[in-house]
Amino acid sequence: MKKLVIFDLDGTLLDTVADLAHSTNYALELCGFPVHPVSAYKQFVGNGINKLFERALPEGMKTEENVLKIRSYFVPYYNEHNMEASAPYPGILSLLNTLREKGIQLAVASNKYQTATEALVNHYFSEFSFTAVLGQREGIPVKPDPSIVYEILQRAGVRKEDTLYVGDSGVDMQTAFRAGIISAGVTWGFRPRADLEENQAVYIVDTTEEIAALALATHG
Repeated sequence: MKKLVIFDLDGTLLDTVADLAHSTNYALELCGFPVHPVSAYKQFVGNGINKLFERALPEGMKTEENVLKIRSYFVPYYNEHNMEASAPYPGILSLLNTLREKGIQLAVASNKYQTATEALVNHYFSEFSFTAVLGQREGIPVKPDPSIVYEILQRAGVRKEDTLYVGDSGVDMQTAFRAGIISAGVTWGFRPRADLEENQAVYIVDTTEEIAALALATHG
């Protein structure tokens, strides 16, 4: 049985794409740039918000100046509106409860900026105790760099082989791979199954019950 399960946030625990899309479109519109349908944002997210804005900007306009300008409008707006259309995926609350009952530590490793990561976890999962809730912070490289995972392992006092990493993207699978941790890629998130397959996913799961089974298995 695993002693620690590390979860990505967006696309894994929470469906946040609509709020991210609306907030980015708000900032784009203020700056005079074209907006995108919500569905497009499933390909834009996953590498932190600066990369999100870079991907959302038109070709030829992907400058650092424009990224920072979009960010200056996005952050205060998203902080006010990030819980309007977001929700846990079906089965997530039951999964977290099952893991908690077995004494398995829970953690979050996200590329979402830290204040928003904490706010969303505190709002949607307030009944659960997390060993660590880590987002993107100044001076810490974003996933797929494994630094965030190493920090969680240290806080949890758990070995790599006793840990399961759960995420929905190739970025997540690469993070786990680089950290030397077993990964489970979920198919209900923002990225297609092929993205998981191409990035060293150890397991690919379609249901939360499969995650519970992997975490509670007595081998592997």
